[in-house]
This record gives sequence, structure tokens and C-alpha cells, in this order.
Amino acid sequence: MKKVAIFASGSGSNFEAIVQAVQSGRLKGVEVSLLICDKPGAKVLERAERLGIEAFVFQPKAYADKTAFETEIVAELQKRGVSLVVLAGYMRLVGETLLAAYEGRIINLHPSLLPAFTGKDAVGQALAYGVKITGVTVHVVDAGLDTGPIIAQIPVAVQENDTAETLAARIHEVEHGLLVDVIGWLVEGRVKLEGRHVQLV
Repeated sequence: MKKVAIFASGSGSNFEAIVQAVQSGRLKGVEVSLLICDKPGAKVLERAERLGIEAFVFQPKAYADKTAFETEIVAELQKRGVSLVVLAGYMRLVGETLLAAYEGRIINLHPSLLPAFTGKDAVGQALAYGVKITGVTVHVVDAGLDTGPIIAQIPVAVQENDTAETLAARIHEVEHGLLVDVIGWLVEGRVKLEGRHVQLV
């Protein structure tokens, strides 16, 4: 059984999709052991309580620096035997402390076809640029901003009358399935990383 921790800062729809996939038996060999959240008022905390998942909530400003709060996070993860970290709407760059402890075992979900539209508001960036296709990427996390090796991508067409809300809604639908699939591949040992290149075996 692979123990997974999910990091989220907002609504938590991807968090709920993963937990439901585990609880329904669609995602086998996985236990969601912990939610890590850096926003005490985030909706994802309500979802965690309803779904029976323990949460560790912290306020970054209460710590001296990123090393201090990541040291505490790593201790919480290791206490529970977590072997895979999933960033699902975690709006904070991962620092050296967490990367060192979980190198190659942290994945992130991003709402664009990377390397396009990194960072915040990728949906708004895509609309402003006028692209016809955007999408969803799941990648391994490294020290950069959305720069790690890409595991999987799915395109999402941009429609002429799209708003940020309508496009984001269609992207979320794709995210939920893709993230669950990638976690399954990792648990099954199917993801092979060679430099920047990822192969499914």
C-alpha cells in the first residue's frame, strides 16, 4: 500500500477526486494518509473532514522561513510513512528541504500544456494569448516553476466564447481523471524517468 499526501491551497476538487477514486476502488494500492494545506480557511479542509482524511494546516507567516515549515511538513510525512507527494492546487513553490526528502517522488498538476503558461492563472494566460488549444500537465517537481519532467499531458480546446470560468471547468474535468491515472501508474511502477524524459513501461 503506497501512502500518499496531497498538498492543496484552495477548493480541493482534485483532492476529492483522488480520495473518491481510492474509496471506490478505482485507484488500488493507495492510501491517502494526509492533506497538507497552507490556507486555514480553504474549502479543501471541509472536503477532507467530510471524507475522513487527516489534515495538517499551517500558516507560512508563522514560521521563520520556508526551511522551517518544510522541516515540520517532512516530519509529518515521514511519521505517516508517506512515499508519494501530490501537489493538487498547492500555490507555493516547493523548497530545498521538501525536495531533498522526496526527490523524484513529488508530482504536480498544472492547468496548461507545459512549458506554456507556467505559474499562476494559467487559464487566464491562455485566454489572453489567444491560443486555440491549452490543456493539463502532470509533471515531476524540481526546483523550478513548473519545469520538471513531464509525465502526461491532455489537450483541451479553447472555444470562441470561453470565459476563464468555462474553460477552467472543462480543464478541471480532465484534471480529475489524469491525476488519478498518473498516481495509478506510479503505484504500479510504470513511470520510468531518464533525465527530462519519462517513459511508461
